[in-house]
Amino acid sequence: MNRRQFLRSAAGVFVAASLGAASLYRYLTRSSSEETGAAAGPAGSPSPSPAPASPTPTPTPQGPGKLVASLWLLSDLHITTYDPSTSDKLKKALADTQKPETPADAIVLGGDLTDYGMESDYRQLRTVLNGFKLPPVYANMGNHDYYDIWINSAGAFATETKPNGKTDAQSRERFMSFLKLEKPYSQFDANGIPVFLLSQEAYQQEKPEVGEGAWYSDAQLAWLKDGLARAPKGGPIVVMIHQPLPPVGSDGATHRVIRANELRDILAPYPNVFVFSGHTHRDFNSENHYQQHATFHWFTNSTVGRLRTTGLSQGMYIQLYEREIHVRGREFGDGTWIASADWTIPYTAGG
Repeated sequence: MNRRQFLRSAAGVFVAASLGAASLYRYLTRSSSEETGAAAGPAGSPSPSPAPASPTPTPTPQGPGKLVASLWLLSDLHITTYDPSTSDKLKKALADTQKPETPADAIVLGGDLTDYGMESDYRQLRTVLNGFKLPPVYANMGNHDYYDIWINSAGAFATETKPNGKTDAQSRERFMSFLKLEKPYSQFDANGIPVFLLSQEAYQQEKPEVGEGAWYSDAQLAWLKDGLARAPKGGPIVVMIHQPLPPVGSDGATHRVIRANELRDILAPYPNVFVFSGHTHRDFNSENHYQQHATFHWFTNSTVGRLRTTGLSQGMYIQLYEREIHVRGREFGDGTWIASADWTIPYTAGG
């Protein structure tokens, strides 16, 4: 099975399980290039996820108060030496984030930093980042950051010989070395606002059953629970994941957060949690990217490197004020805001 057949097969299983008949028909009748965002060489292409439900109405804002912190969220870069366009798009995105009207306290790379998690991918990413004077850069892992197990000694995508002499541990080590981390998950404070970055901790070499899903260990979930308990009471909390969540009340499988019910339970006591995911590569212009999910707010980012709509490259600008959060979608190709991706949500009082 070659790479294209592998990805189409995985996508078919995921979509058939999660979409209705009409959506499934539209998915199956799309062209191959529309489905995968295919590019030259063995470039990766995650499967789609259903669009989130319509947002729950929020109370009338009482004014934002003082701006506390600003973040850029750049998801699904898919940097690879097989496809130079991914580096070109990231360069354009980073140049756009440098504009004086959009200052940032940090840049978050929201999973799938690379297409294959190979040393050459990380070297290329480092070269791009070093070309700019950036604020602190943080990141979490996505499924593609484990894809080195699919690459054989000849540099070809080879499912039949998986793991091709590679291990998931090697992929984690490359990611942690790149970010100078001791664990694949991490946390930082944005001017006093805690930001938690959850990372997929195993892939198909160690746990074949996870598919393309995000599996979090007991240790990571305990770390998150402990960190949340120390967060300022009632204040905003930002949680970055990569794969999307399954429907409320259920755990996920491939292409989703697997231990989702446990994650929801951990987040439930906190009134102002904002979760951001990536992975789905959906265009801000055509689909809704926000919903109230269980007890928290959930935003789905677009992608810098592999948007299904040819030629586009998108990300999120997050502004955290004293009394509300403002999230906007950005088109990096022409440096404009996307009108359909603009949300202002007041914080819930108390807690």
